[in-house]
Amino acid sequence: KWMMMALIVIMVIIAANSFFMDGVKEGLRFYLLPDFSKMNWSVVVAAMNQAFFTLSLGIGAMAIFGSYIDKSHTLGGESLRVIILDTFVAIMAGLIIFPACFTYGVKPDAVPSLIFVTLPNIFNNMPAGQLWGSLFFVFMMFACYSTVLAVCENILACMRDLTGWSRRKTAWVCGIGMLILTLPCALGFNVLSNLHPLGGNSCIMDLEDFIVSNCLLPLGSLVFVLFCTAKNGWGWDNFIAEANTGTGLLFRKGLRFYCTYGLPLVIFAIFVIGILPFFK
Repeated sequence: KWMMMALIVIMVIIAANSFFMDGVKEGLRFYLLPDFSKMNWSVVVAAMNQAFFTLSLGIGAMAIFGSYIDKSHTLGGESLRVIILDTFVAIMAGLIIFPACFTYGVKPDAVPSLIFVTLPNIFNNMPAGQLWGSLFFVFMMFACYSTVLAVCENILACMRDLTGWSRRKTAWVCGIGMLILTLPCALGFNVLSNLHPLGGNSCIMDLEDFIVSNCLLPLGSLVFVLFCTAKNGWGWDNFIAEANTGTGLLFRKGLRFYCTYGLPLVIFAIFVIGILPFFK
């Protein structure tokens, strides 16, 4: 917890420093002023898929971690806190990155360059930059580590439930399995770089990103919604009884129609619109 809070504090300091850069006006204009002429359904779907990804929706991570904590707070209240914190961090990241991009001439869509070129340039030109840069990347390493743990936890929990193995044995087996399964992605940038599974200049990582972001996350979320609202699943009454346990934001009974019929249609539409461009 303290490492994540330290990373947030450092991000706020770096974001404040960005307002003194030469490209701050252009960066903030690019970041905060929408260009509706470029708005289309693919942009909306990309934003929704990013929301699924950054909040780990549809893969069971939230459900598993929720089972580890007490029921003193409602599901709605905890969800609101996660959304607010995630949005705050995303806004801070934008305030850091885009002014720096226009200051140092880095394309805003060049993701690897944003981390390994833009940020070092920021630290090189800010007071005590070496200190802040070192702290930032150290805490980011721990943030990445915690993210990997969060993703792996659903695999570990599922395997333990299915096999009854100890946590240590499950961790070793799953760790070795994931190491082997991730090799094609790593080799896709060198030995297997001649493979283009989605055509064009795509690589194996693009295929895996498509499977996870465009298929597994929305379809997993759809299954969760249907399970929680359908009579043949958990059922709406059981869901709100569990979700509203504790203090905080409550699910109202008036949301039943939307959650049962409207929300599944929205998620399914996001899934369909998201995969159509890959079959043209």
